[in-house]
Amino acid sequence: VIRCRAAVAWAVGKPLSVEEVEVAPPKAGEVRVKIVATGICRTDDHILEGCFPNVDFPVIPGHEGAGIVESVGDGVTSVKPGDKVIPISLPRCGECSFCLNPESNYCLKSHFSGSQSLLPDKTSRFTCKGKQVHHFLWVSTFAEYTVIPEYAVAKIDAAAPLDKVCLLGCGFPTGYGAAINTAKVKPGSTCAVFGVGGVGLSVVMGCKAAGASRIIAIDINKDKFAKAKELGATDCISPHDFKKPIQEVLTEMTGDGVDYSFEVIGHADTITAALASCNMNTGVCVMVGVPASGSVISVDPMLLLSGRTWKGTLLGGWKMRDCIPKLVSSYLEKKFNLDLLITHTLPIAKVNEGFELLRAGKSIRSVLLF
Repeated sequence: VIRCRAAVAWAVGKPLSVEEVEVAPPKAGEVRVKIVATGICRTDDHILEGCFPNVDFPVIPGHEGAGIVESVGDGVTSVKPGDKVIPISLPRCGECSFCLNPESNYCLKSHFSGSQSLLPDKTSRFTCKGKQVHHFLWVSTFAEYTVIPEYAVAKIDAAAPLDKVCLLGCGFPTGYGAAINTAKVKPGSTCAVFGVGGVGLSVVMGCKAAGASRIIAIDINKDKFAKAKELGATDCISPHDFKKPIQEVLTEMTGDGVDYSFEVIGHADTITAALASCNMNTGVCVMVGVPASGSVISVDPMLLLSGRTWKGTLLGGWKMRDCIPKLVSSYLEKKFNLDLLITHTLPIAKVNEGFELLRAGKSIRSVLLF
């Protein structure tokens, strides 16, 4: 058993508490990882707000981390102690019908088909003050040491800086892949990105990499526009500056709507606006943001009848366990620059300060270091 620090969420609506926790050794098929760095993602904030009914408290959040394998359980062959790894919140068992489908990146063992508050054997490896503490998405990267199923860990290049590539655990591949894999943005096309936080800016980077000629960033926080333009946005607009619906503004700006729109907020009204803003015949709208559990969206069926395509994406469509090592290599080859997304680096003791920066719209990505 290892005793270490972790940021524990004891209840909905309460700040995280940095505690000493006990982390049990890995069982068969599991890996214990020393987390070096972890990003703060909006999804972690959704946990604290109680948006996910299948998350049990107390829980150690965090799902955008990078670290070093400390030990492995029986039967683990893909990683060994000392390997650098990125835990992945969308696992890949390699055996289910979805994993075997070349067009799918989902795994039937993952959290949408059942709670991931406990490891697959329905037990926890965390205790604190004599109480069981739950896992989050099987990764819980807000703990200095965490135990993860082998099929939710990706081995990466030993040269990778963990305080940068931790973003490849969620935010960057989700946005970048939404443009590259899910929408399949074509050169010369027009794109609209609703919400330009860390994931939205990664969508902008993906649209630019795909050769889009016009990338319109939409956000109510104008402080984010300079970074959006630095990363490839050609236009930046705020809905607050117009009296008419934003989809009408975008249609007027582009003639007949954009070729691709991306909703990276998770609100019902912006999801329908994003759908309506792409052109009626061949436009593609991709849902990237996560709506609160139980949300309902009302849509005029004529928006789809004329030919629009409406799609969702999970982790940008990447088969994460296979693709993360390749994305790390692309980062090391300077094919994209993750560093531009990191605005704050904080010690784990200041985890709540990182969430305040997120909620105030003052950060793109804050990285916590142990």
